[in-house]
Amino acid sequence: MACTMDRFSPSVCIDAVFEGWTFQDACRTVREAGIPAIEFWGWWDKDLDALQEAQNENGLTISACCTKFVSLVNPAERSAYVDGVAASIEAAKRLGTNILISQVGDFREGVPRAVQYDSLIEGLCQAAPLLERADVTLVIEPLNERVDHPGYYLVHSDEAFQIIDEVESDNIKVVFDIYHQQISEGHLIETIRKNIQKIGHFHAAGNPGRHELQKGEIAYPYVFDQIRSAGFAGYVGLEYWPIDFERLPALSEVAAWFR
Repeated sequence: MACTMDRFSPSVCIDAVFEGWTFQDACRTVREAGIPAIEFWGWWDKDLDALQEAQNENGLTISACCTKFVSLVNPAERSAYVDGVAASIEAAKRLGTNILISQVGDFREGVPRAVQYDSLIEGLCQAAPLLERADVTLVIEPLNERVDHPGYYLVHSDEAFQIIDEVESDNIKVVFDIYHQQISEGHLIETIRKNIQKIGHFHAAGNPGRHELQKGEIAYPYVFDQIRSAGFAGYVGLEYWPIDFERLPALSEVAAWFR
């Protein structure tokens, strides 16, 4: 059964925060921090039996995972993208999550942006009925191109929200990565408040450096209070690479921001 949320809660991306750790050690530390959920990137490259054993033993929910990394801006890859969504929906059902995170692919040099935009819309429109029947939400992800993802197609949140308006499916929304959007555009609170109904998931990391949320220029306790006040009932995935050896204190502090 897919998980449902009635409150704003943190989740930990174990592929980033616990890179190289066993599932058991990662899930135990998440539980000890008082965080209720984990997420990760690819489901297809993991031992899902071992992952679910560690998840269940520690009483955690899986908040999200990714669909297969196939370009949406290239119509030649459309069938592969839709097939990947279908396979990812089956994985989501097994894992008990109803959020699938989708990147959209790199900008195609020499191809007009409008053509790539239309391909992206058409691909999401083809995927929408599959998601609606399964009651799974796909969230597309804008990423920053200045630091982490040069050449990526979808950078600014306003274009992502415009895409959601055009696709017109309640099962296709945006994952708003606070770290990426601070780099790309700033104006976090105003943008989040204005578009909260189009956001299905959040990501967070400290900036600069993409480390612990306590390290950097983003006032995360205030940002989270504003997201809560806007009525968002879902997860914010902590997706960062720690520089402190001890994971537990930083995670416990973040968990306290949600109480």
